[in-house]
Amino acid sequence: MPPIISVSNLTKSYASGTPALNDVSLDIEQGEILALLGPNGAGKTTLISIICGLVTSTSGKVTVGGQDIVTDFRAARRMIGLVPQDIALEPFETVIRTTRLSRGLFGEPRDDAYIEKVLRSLSLWDKRNSPTRELSGGMKRRVLIAKALSHGPRVLFLDEPSAGVDVELRREMWQLVRDLRAQGVTIILTTHYIEEAEEMADRIAIINKGRILLVQDKADLMRKLGRKQLRLDLQKPLEIVPRSLIQYGLKRSQDGRALIYDYDTQAERTGITRLIADLAAEGIAVRDLDSSQSSLEQVFLELVDEDSA
Repeated sequence: MPPIISVSNLTKSYASGTPALNDVSLDIEQGEILALLGPNGAGKTTLISIICGLVTSTSGKVTVGGQDIVTDFRAARRMIGLVPQDIALEPFETVIRTTRLSRGLFGEPRDDAYIEKVLRSLSLWDKRNSPTRELSGGMKRRVLIAKALSHGPRVLFLDEPSAGVDVELRREMWQLVRDLRAQGVTIILTTHYIEEAEEMADRIAIINKGRILLVQDKADLMRKLGRKQLRLDLQKPLEIVPRSLIQYGLKRSQDGRALIYDYDTQAERTGITRLIADLAAEGIAVRDLDSSQSSLEQVFLELVDEDSA
């Protein structure tokens, strides 16, 4: 099956000469959740804006469902729903009229049953006749999602959807995204909440300085780049790490009651057995061991740091 979105050699430079995107190529598969991660100014919003037809690229090509976003703009844009970062709603318009209007802007006929389904899925039906100015920030963000879904898009862009949203609502939104994916909608998510990407995404794309550093299945990425950390709780506090153990790069806890050892899960040997033996040779008794896998956040920071070096 061909990708639902295909980005080829996309570049964008602004009048100041600042490059926002540098030869970006990316294929997004039908029905997946792709998390696009990157620091502020990395090019995430520029990339989304070009795909959605809001910004013109300097060079390159983008197709959505096989339709070119320049030569077949209307057909391509009709397949896309966009939830922007900023909350911009008509304050005196009701929720249901705002959602209906968005559907009409895409040339779709009035369908009250479909609009009701969208609003109910977002827990907005009881607020359907409320002016948007009366809604909380979390509810307003739900209205943005309703507007983006009003015309039944095949692709949904969520640009920082959880910004300013409490934990409970964030988890409700995660479930909504999963439900949409189950219905065949492709989701592209940008977020500053790494746990959001770790929780929901099928694949991770990392962008920095306008370049795609990596696109990979989330589980494969964690196995490939993830590291493990071994915490060794000691029988007695340790004031300093002996010189004979410096080779292990051990970190001493603030109270001296534990040592932290980082090791590569992909290495042929972890060095743990030798470490335990060397600790015993130094008369350091270990009371307990605990290992943990590095998080996506650590992997992300390592990649960005390497690219910035």
